[in-house]
Amino acid sequence: MATEEYFDIPTLDLGEALQNPGVAGQKVVGALESVGFMGIVNIPDFDVEKLRQCCQWFFSQPWAVKSSLMKKEFNSNNQNVYRGYFPVLENSASRKEGFEIAADVQSDDPEVIRGNWFYEKSIWPPENGDFKFKETMIDSYSRLHQIAMDILKLASIGLGFKYNAFEDLFKNKPCSTFRLLHYPPWDGNPPANALIEDNKVVTTPVHTDSCFLTLLATFQYHGLEVLTPEGKWLPVRPNTNGLVMNVGDLFSKMVGGRFVATQHRVLDIGIDRFSVPFFLEPRFDADIGVNILKGPSHELSRDVVQYGPWVLKRMEDKGFFEFKNLPKF
Repeated sequence: MATEEYFDIPTLDLGEALQNPGVAGQKVVGALESVGFMGIVNIPDFDVEKLRQCCQWFFSQPWAVKSSLMKKEFNSNNQNVYRGYFPVLENSASRKEGFEIAADVQSDDPEVIRGNWFYEKSIWPPENGDFKFKETMIDSYSRLHQIAMDILKLASIGLGFKYNAFEDLFKNKPCSTFRLLHYPPWDGNPPANALIEDNKVVTTPVHTDSCFLTLLATFQYHGLEVLTPEGKWLPVRPNTNGLVMNVGDLFSKMVGGRFVATQHRVLDIGIDRFSVPFFLEPRFDADIGVNILKGPSHELSRDVVQYGPWVLKRMEDKGFFEFKNLPKF
């Protein structure tokens, strides 16, 4: 029997990297400009088991609970349009259900008052005391945000900038999304649009992430494949106790394409699969029109580009079913 070929992405020991940021920064930059993916291990104050428990607890909730949390697109009785639960759509090649939250902002914030649903409050299922779901999710969001910022500091140093070169984008109301995902297997009856080469079946079609960067807990599950620089689809080994990081479209854009937003997909592995992505996103009005690598002279002759309208257009163009028919504000 042939041994499966894997795409071995670079690995960063985060605990060690934070002690020696100069060397680690060069490694981070090398990974992001060559393959756009990196494994993160030995992460201080991080327990991936908590994320697994969140998945197990949430996706075992009754349908009535999930329905009460659905986005308005899927349950017209609900008011939430951007955060909350989205169900499996049977005829979609993207076979997944998910639950997502963000960091809430104050109700009297001007963006909330004007109906900007990027700052819609997270909604939560009821709890009976068996597991502190909301508390664990909020704590995990906060820790994942800090891990992402630590990686950005290393990237900044590796590029020859001050450690906080990207920090301002994420100050004061970042739009980052924290998502739990469950991929049910197709059980031998996938639609035609889920069938790909070599008799494989997808549960998430080919895409790049629109955000700045993604941190992904894959647990023990296989299924994630990336398009290598040689144009070959290869699986990424599960990072059981750590995270997989990848460059998003925005990060690539803001360094003039030097960092690679690599195409990837998820395959049906024949069993229920779970993963937890954290999508690092700037605040809604962050100016993303700058090319960080060009320096101050570039600032004098460019247009201001706000993150919110830019990413909304990306979501519309990519046709993600979980973000369809979002209202204007």
